[in-house]
Amino acid sequence: MKIGVCLPYMQRGIRRQDFKDWCRIIDQGPFHSLSCGERITGHSYEMRNILAFAAASTERVRIIPALYVLPMHSAVQAAKEIATLDILSEGRVTLTVGVGGREKDYEALGASMANRFQRMDDQIATMKKIWRGELLEGFEEIGPTPIQAGGPPILVGAMGPKSIQRVSKWADGLYGFAMDGNADLINHFFTSADTAWANSEREQKPYRLGGFWYSLADGAQGNLEQYVFDYLKTFGEAEARKVAKTMTMHDPMAIKDGIAAIEALGCDEIQLVPATADVAEVDRLANMLAGR
Repeated sequence: MKIGVCLPYMQRGIRRQDFKDWCRIIDQGPFHSLSCGERITGHSYEMRNILAFAAASTERVRIIPALYVLPMHSAVQAAKEIATLDILSEGRVTLTVGVGGREKDYEALGASMANRFQRMDDQIATMKKIWRGELLEGFEEIGPTPIQAGGPPILVGAMGPKSIQRVSKWADGLYGFAMDGNADLINHFFTSADTAWANSEREQKPYRLGGFWYSLADGAQGNLEQYVFDYLKTFGEAEARKVAKTMTMHDPMAIKDGIAAIEALGCDEIQLVPATADVAEVDRLANMLAGR
């Protein structure tokens, strides 16, 4: 199973050197990829700029927007951004998309959450058409052409059976994320994807990408609980505190066991999402994984 790391993007006070250090360790370490998520409201750094910086700061690892909340944006603009990132990284992009669940993020961008699932289906069709070099009706060429023929692989962050079934018609795989690293939950996502891909008569099985939150920096347990609370508090502070207290991926052995359990499911790749921007998060993770 390949292992990737999400760059910190929600913590305050991150500077250029921090991102450089993270990118250097990830590119040198036992990692296959790096990723960054997208948030609008709340304190966060902008995903596209971070990943463009990462593409220029690395030579080897794949670059993964994880995930691009596509219905908040123009499909044409997204196609240009992603194709450009593919060029900057020399063909190392794997795109992960989803519809998100934060109404305020949509509202802040002047976008509507209505019909977002159908809109994403339509957007993907438009983006693939642009990446193939085909003209959109009424417009001249929209470039650039990505290095990966036809565009990068597309994974989807989806959880429900209906949403997984609909994306199985066009996606290359599924991002099954479990906040606490629960292998049973990730397995549920993967088996749902297998069924959906079979129902859609896809020749290839879905690529399986898993993930969970973790911390290995000093004060790991408190760091992880605070991160989870900050991430979820918009949905209700009482529930956010409750969920935060259930996190266990702040202990090296728990993290190792969690990775092993997910690998046993036949997972192709996992993204580990750090609770802090402390470079010890990724440095200690690299050292831990070197001996696995």
